[in-house]
Amino acid sequence: MMADRIIPLFAFLAAAGIFFGYVHPAWTGVIAETKASIEADNQALEASSAYSAKQNQLASARSAIDPANLERLSVFLPDSVDNVGLILDLNALAARSGIVLSNVDVTTDTASTNAPARSATPAAKVDPVGSVDLSLSAVGTYSSLQTFLVGVEKSARILEVRDLGVTGSDTGVYSYRMKIRLFWLR
Repeated sequence: MMADRIIPLFAFLAAAGIFFGYVHPAWTGVIAETKASIEADNQALEASSAYSAKQNQLASARSAIDPANLERLSVFLPDSVDNVGLILDLNALAARSGIVLSNVDVTTDTASTNAPARSATPAAKVDPVGSVDLSLSAVGTYSSLQTFLVGVEKSARILEVRDLGVTGSDTGVYSYRMKIRLFWLR
């Protein structure tokens, strides 16, 4: 009669020992870590799929844009400063306008002054457009300066005349000092 009570009690204690000694630690330890790792991998896979879908969507949208328009956009807002190309373009414009450029210098990189106000999102803190100032000296008539400035205004590239100084003359040929800001895409 005692054996009828001891065997079930021993079986219960053995089951409790197996549960607390092996099953529970394995279930809450290794198995829980594996489940968490699987969940993290599934989230990364979903994010990767969403990124790939967005990348494909943007690639198809870009391929739908006319290549000539993309070329015009890259001239309008290039992805590098290209000082030499700009100076050559300005020199050719000056020659067509009838003024002579001299003393062309890159004065400052004003990229930090174009930074937007502080924002809550980190991506909004970086301004995608940088700028550089060019300091120019030129000699020519007033009408040739007007023609040059109209050419700068109609340039395919974003240029901004920041400062213009004129030194007078009795001959009708003036000396000019200009500061032109050019913009580029970072």
